[in-house]
Amino acid sequence: MADQNGVFMGMDLRCQVNNHAHRTGEMDLERLLVRRGQSFSLALQCFTPLPPNHKLAMILHLGKESGVVVKVLDARAGSDKWWFRQQRAQNEVLLTVHSPADTPVGIYSVTLLLLSPDGHILEQTTPETFYLLFNPWCKADSVYLPDEELLEEYILNENGLLYQGSWDQISSLPWNFGQFEQDVVDICFEILNNSPAALKNPEIDTANRADPVYVSRTITAMVNANDDRGVVLGRWDGKYDDGVSPTRWTGSVAILRRWREAGAQRVRYGQCWVFSGVACTVLRCLGIPTRPVTNYSSAHDTDGNLNVDYLYDEQLESVSEGRKDMIWNYHCWVESWMDREDLPKGYDGWQALDPTPQERSDGVYCCGPCPVKAVRDGDVGMKYDAAFVFSEVNADLVTWIVYPDGQRSQVSLNQKTVGRNISTKSVYGDYREDITKHYKYPEGSVKEREVYEKAGRRITQLNGAPGQLELKIKHAQAILGTDFDVIVEVHNVGGEDTPAQLTVTSNAVTYNSLHRGECQRRTASLTVPAQKAHKEVMRLRYDHYGACVSEHNLIRVTALLQASSQPDVILQEVNIPLSMPQLHVKVVGDAVVSRKLIAHISFTNPLPITLRGGMFTVEGAGLTAPRELQAPANIGPGEDVKVKLSFKPTRAGLRKLMVDFDADRLRDVKGIATLIVRDRLTVN
Repeated sequence: MADQNGVFMGMDLRCQVNNHAHRTGEMDLERLLVRRGQSFSLALQCFTPLPPNHKLAMILHLGKESGVVVKVLDARAGSDKWWFRQQRAQNEVLLTVHSPADTPVGIYSVTLLLLSPDGHILEQTTPETFYLLFNPWCKADSVYLPDEELLEEYILNENGLLYQGSWDQISSLPWNFGQFEQDVVDICFEILNNSPAALKNPEIDTANRADPVYVSRTITAMVNANDDRGVVLGRWDGKYDDGVSPTRWTGSVAILRRWREAGAQRVRYGQCWVFSGVACTVLRCLGIPTRPVTNYSSAHDTDGNLNVDYLYDEQLESVSEGRKDMIWNYHCWVESWMDREDLPKGYDGWQALDPTPQERSDGVYCCGPCPVKAVRDGDVGMKYDAAFVFSEVNADLVTWIVYPDGQRSQVSLNQKTVGRNISTKSVYGDYREDITKHYKYPEGSVKEREVYEKAGRRITQLNGAPGQLELKIKHAQAILGTDFDVIVEVHNVGGEDTPAQLTVTSNAVTYNSLHRGECQRRTASLTVPAQKAHKEVMRLRYDHYGACVSEHNLIRVTALLQASSQPDVILQEVNIPLSMPQLHVKVVGDAVVSRKLIAHISFTNPLPITLRGGMFTVEGAGLTAPRELQAPANIGPGEDVKVKLSFKPTRAGLRKLMVDFDADRLRDVKGIATLIVRDRLTVN
């Protein structure tokens, strides 16, 4: 409490005025959240006017008690200094505070001191707390992004799309980033405070938080829980009973709050899109422009040879040992915008950051920030992890047959499979923007070949001349719960009839190429007439694939063809995403802040089996905190389910209500409703 015998009554942080000016009003209007490099104001309220010849001083503290102490200068200073100016008006003093654009971000406390003419401290205010964030609107900040439309999306938009599916059948997953939801900013700083560097040497860590390269790399490591007190634990084996299936999450807020409430204990479970969604939330909240990115046919090269090697025996069984190279159907990471003062000129701009724990970087499971330009130009020596990201979008797929005597034969080489349709959400609406050209030059171009050589890679060649048999796999759109046909075509482009052996398998796989079980296998001996084609039709029945299909609803069909009179072996492979049903979401009522709305959610079981243990999860930034609704215990084939919930919007603007449904045999069913919420003050 203020001492009424003194001069100071208290300090007004002017939260509403400052937060609106610093574009943080959506976060909070009761606490002060400002951006570095931009001035803000404080009001010192006094019982009496300040005595003549007495001075005001301002002291800032950042971090722990032994952390950084800043004495704010009381006269105009350079842009690299904290300073303030004052305007006195009777019993109040308006203070305008200027912060450097390269000062550490964090949670500060501010104290005002009254000094006697000879410099003794006579009185001081109670310390008040404020939050300082990166400022992409400030030209002097190293995260400056000079495009208001991009900032609206990459800093201010709380909703987005994460792209999934396959390169030729792209789907989008609505995601609630929720970076302005209550207490999310506190959680972001708690994540930084729990990093190994912060726990080991908090003073050095605090000083390093001036650098977005350091902060983003720390967040990338802390979003996964492999090495530290990180947020999300990854799991891909389908066993999620002791946590939450990755497909159930519809946004980042529930994950972050669960981590905090458990005392910085890892949240079970996530996969790549979850890691990227959480990282995007944290980085946007801290003020670093960030967007999620999806790379289709993404290589995971475990040995660093820039090839993905698939090894099979003659029965098409995988014989790879140890850690396998893989091609993920898709892989999600994020890009953040920043200057790279730690690198030679030319590498500013978008930086790839991958929080999914794949390989260690400097002993820690993290990846980046890596300049996207370095990936495109083959500068694989650039910090951080450019060689790994280059491989993710450029590796060759080489397939081998391993014979019983241990000899192996290279049977296929594909230099165009990896790194396709690299995607992010457009700033102009809910549709896809293709950014492949930022990562690689056109396939087969002279420039692409030059980059390969610059990256130090050996240009792989397929041994021998092309044979006279060609192999193709075709399929119609496949819908989960139905039977569908896959057609394998063998074309004979030669002048002689050719006998051959054809083996076709279908396997349930995860999006990152883990096998969950074989659905069907067929072997056929055939003779293909010259200049003709043979078609082999395999009907994939739900009775066969339903029991082993993964939560990613993906079937991989592999065909192996060997001509009887020739050593040539041809292998082709196709991933078939199974189309999912959608939830129908309708919101009834006037969308006004604090006024009750009703959401009606309906769903029809598309499977020929009964679903059990169904659960709806609902959330929306500015609409409602994450909530769960129990579905009926049993949902029969073709049965309709309808549930409803009420909620009161908390913030005005364009808002999205996101709904997920999961049951024992059906997961990742999504629905969304978009509404415009008006403020109560604008409603007559």
